[in-house]
Amino acid sequence: MKDQIVKYTKKLIQDKTAIPDSIRFYALDDEVIASREDAWKPVFESVLAELNVVGLLLAQPALPFADYLIAKAGGRERRIYPRDSETKTFLHDIPFIRKEEIDEKMIMPACLVVNHDIPFIRKEEIDGDLPRKIAAVLRGRKGLVIEGVGFVSSGTVTLEQAYIIYSSIFHATFIKYLYDLLETGFSLPGEREVFYNFRESRPTAPDVNSLRFRQGPLMERSEILDEIAVVGRYTVETGLVDSFFGNISYFSDGIVYISQTGASLDGLDGFIDPVPMDNSSTYGITASSELPVHRRIYETTDYRTVLHGHPKFSIIISMLCDKRAVCEIVDCGKNCPETRMFGDIPIVAGEIGVGGIAKNVPPVVREFGRALVFGHGAFCVGRNDFKEAFTELARMEEACSTGYFRLLRQRLDAV
Repeated sequence: MKDQIVKYTKKLIQDKTAIPDSIRFYALDDEVIASREDAWKPVFESVLAELNVVGLLLAQPALPFADYLIAKAGGRERRIYPRDSETKTFLHDIPFIRKEEIDEKMIMPACLVVNHDIPFIRKEEIDGDLPRKIAAVLRGRKGLVIEGVGFVSSGTVTLEQAYIIYSSIFHATFIKYLYDLLETGFSLPGEREVFYNFRESRPTAPDVNSLRFRQGPLMERSEILDEIAVVGRYTVETGLVDSFFGNISYFSDGIVYISQTGASLDGLDGFIDPVPMDNSSTYGITASSELPVHRRIYETTDYRTVLHGHPKFSIIISMLCDKRAVCEIVDCGKNCPETRMFGDIPIVAGEIGVGGIAKNVPPVVREFGRALVFGHGAFCVGRNDFKEAFTELARMEEACSTGYFRLLRQRLDAV
């Protein structure tokens, strides 16, 4: 268990999603193993005593966007509603507790840079019993936000699950805050300065030419598996996506080699399934849930590689639509029939599954060599190897990032 704490502490730091000194794991073995001995340990010992989980994670996010969302929530508002598909599918809602509801000594120092829905708990609901309230929330939810402190996430069976939920909350609140900022602008003390600091310090686009890609077509199974693992790691190490936000495949000799469902893109060794197109094996059971999209792309095009990721700015741009105010469609991510364009990037809608993006994405990929899905992420392809697909994913995220800041500047200037 201690090895797992070390592993996922390092991953949080490498991901740059958590402030290193704030990271606290609590794992239940014969006794509670804590990565830090401080005032939070007895709180989470009490929480663990009330839950059927093996571990909990508490960490302060590297960006204060979740706290900004809380501060901007109305006095009677009980939920924040991110619109990205990952949040709607997997998180459902994320409660939060305001900072005035806890002992001031337990609030962590502010960081320097700053789900379907996200409900929260207000001061009058705490009644001085923070552990009980946290446990009550986590019985029905996978994580929550404590304003001024950080995210709390749970792992039912493994500490890895707590890490994934933390990453998901970070992903959701990042996208929600930046999306809302286009409408609300800056309204909090110091918010503008913190945002500009974030903008100037964000990672630059990856230098694709500095990375090594095998030249295709790839024929040997061993080199296919190795290259998938290498390229998956590139997507995380260059900051294009977070570990669990995407999937990747290569098509050769009637077999789709695809990352497994729930597999980390920077840890794919041993987690890649060879799925025959004729369904002559059961490997598809553990393959990525996006297998139908990959399969259909290979059936209808001559591409050999598919790289699917969830870059944050690409997702934000995918959800912007000038027709929103006059459109009668309620669920844009599911039911929009149009292929919209952001520059040369086509944007489509559709749910995960055979009847959704597996139907809508392949025709667009066949025409443009790429597709951005509303609230979900990008599908990029290559004819023989992964360099083309990776280059397009990097180019798309950079274009969307640049486009986002241009739109924000225009809208702020118009106010």
